[in-house]
Amino acid sequence: MSIIIKSPREIELIREAGDIVRGTFKVLKENTLPGKSTYELDRIAEKYIRSKGGIPSSKGYEGFPGAICISVNDTLVHGIPSKKIILKEGDIVSYDVVVTYKGYYADACRTYPVGEIAPHVAKLVETTKNCFFEAVKLVKPGVHLGDISNKIETVAKAEGYTLTDMFTGHGVGREMHEDPYIFNVGKKGTGPILMKGMVLAIEPMVNEGKVDLVVEKDGWTTKTKDGKMCSHYENTVVVTDTGYELLTFKEGDE
Repeated sequence: MSIIIKSPREIELIREAGDIVRGTFKVLKENTLPGKSTYELDRIAEKYIRSKGGIPSSKGYEGFPGAICISVNDTLVHGIPSKKIILKEGDIVSYDVVVTYKGYYADACRTYPVGEIAPHVAKLVETTKNCFFEAVKLVKPGVHLGDISNKIETVAKAEGYTLTDMFTGHGVGREMHEDPYIFNVGKKGTGPILMKGMVLAIEPMVNEGKVDLVVEKDGWTTKTKDGKMCSHYENTVVVTDTGYELLTFKEGDE
């Protein structure tokens, strides 16, 4: 494992990429409406990203056809945008947005409601976000990465949810996916020790039902086997002298 320590200049470029990611979420949230196709939402995201001088990193990545991943309801990750997938009242939709700016990557995900959603679904979405924010409080030099994973697991399981180890968070910056892997389950006191300048994409992926997943024939779309809802929340985080900074989230963001 080779974890890249980023320079202040590199962190600033990742922060600028992160600002484009943040703006993309604002545009997407405004357009998360019943009747919209995920294809249309993908086009909106790509247009915005390119208008800001960014590149939608997912487009063409290992053959992925969309500018971003758009996952609805029981799709946990890697949903392919489609004219056939139309949002309806009560759905939830996860937007996984990766932007390259001047050669550097920022990665984040949000799960938004489509209109009014059931209370149990709202709780799932809120818990997933809480998993991230409770875990990121631990980020600082000298902390084991397993402590972060364990906190995500503890918060989710306390509410009766499950988490896959099939997909993980990861380092990010010079590439979309770098070392280390960041699992959403883990033991305290294990794994790499965090150092100033590490840049991490921490991303809880939480299932309402059982942990089992199925990858569809397209090789990307990953759904819960039991058809129950799932939620995804992610930010790009840099380890600082005394803690952390979020590069894809600022106070007041949703």
